[in-house]
Formats: sequence, structure tokens, C-alpha cells
Amino acid sequence: MKISVLDKGWVELQDLLGDDLAIVNAARVSYLGASKGAARDRKLLRYLYEHDHGTPFEMVVFKFRVKAPEVVFRQWVRHRIGSFNVQSRRYTEVEDDDLYTPDGWRLQDTENKQGSKDTLDAESSTLLARELARIYAECAAQYRRALALGVAREQARLFLPGFAVYSTFIWAVNARSLMNFLRLRLDQRAQWEIRQYAQAVWTIFREKLPWTAEIFAEKEQIAWD
Repeated sequence: MKISVLDKGWVELQDLLGDDLAIVNAARVSYLGASKGAARDRKLLRYLYEHDHGTPFEMVVFKFRVKAPEVVFRQWVRHRIGSFNVQSRRYTEVEDDDLYTPDGWRLQDTENKQGSKDTLDAESSTLLARELARIYAECAAQYRRALALGVAREQARLFLPGFAVYSTFIWAVNARSLMNFLRLRLDQRAQWEIRQYAQAVWTIFREKLPWTAEIFAEKEQIAWD
């Protein structure tokens, strides 16, 4: 399952260990119990979530493959309860189109120092888009020029606009930690770009763990769509 995000990014589910039933069975292992039917299993799942019995949720592990710009990855990697393996630009070259270009420009939120709201007027947005494209082209040309001169990739990348470069990474995370990621990154106060990735992750999560997702959405007041 692969979902496109932003202009060139995507989120792909590579592997999954467990399901909703794995969570309730993990809880019942305390007294060597097993499934007691869907109704009672879902009731136990709700009890576990409502009473913060988090360990059984750790028995389900997702492995995602993600392509995202650095401006998103810098925030994603702050969720340290998970395992990351990231594409190295010491081994691979940056393609000319591996740079994030926003659809529009947001204004600084005057009440939230780290947030944004509303959009810049159309004329100014067009001018900024043209200037960004010019800078990207110049940076890419300098990068290629350095590589052609034999400069090591690890130094040639200094010519690239750091926050804009796309990279691919693997993210393995258990369901408990994934719900924490979703709780924080689906919030309207999170940066717009990472919210788009969180929405893609949420789409996959609710398809693969529908019982857990239903309880999570209800308790955390998260929209299903």
C-alpha cells in the first residue's frame, strides 16, 4: 500500500507484524487466555486503551518506507521510540527533481511562534515560486559541477538547499508509539507538511488495525477521513 504525499513524496507500508487480535491476545497471555469472540475482544481492546495499558499495543509493529523532504524528516525523527534507517547522500547522488516545492506560501501565525496560517497573496506567491525555482536550478548546477570535478558526494551536497532535499527512509514502529505520532502530527498545530504524511500513515493504520483505530479516533477526537 503506497500513498503519494506532497509533490514528490510518498508513504508505503512494507511489512506488518500483528493485528487487532494480536493485541488482545497479548493482554490475555497474563492468564493464558485466548480470543473470546469479536464483541468481547473489542471490549477488552477498549479497556486496554482507556486504562492506559499500553504494552499489548507494542506487540504490533509497522514497517514503513517513506520519501520526504528534510523539513519533514527533521520533525519525524524526533519520535525516537522507533527505528530509522535513512538514505545516505554520501552513497547516492541527489536527482535534480529531489527538491520540495510547496504549492503555496503560508503566513507566519502571530499568536503561535512556530506555526503558520492563511496564505500569501497570489502575486507575491508567484514571485517567490519563481525565485525558489531559480535558486534550486543554480544549486543543482553547482552540485553537478562539483561532482563533475571529482568532489566527494559528502561535500558536494553542501551546495544543496538542506531543508528541501528529499530522502527515503525506513521507519519501524510499534502501534503504541505510532498512535503517539498520530496524536501529535495530525493536530492542527503541527506543520502542514508533516500533517500530510501523518494523514497517509493514519489511512494505513486504520485499514490494518480497524478496531484499534476506531477506539483511538473516538478517544483522541481524530477525524476518520
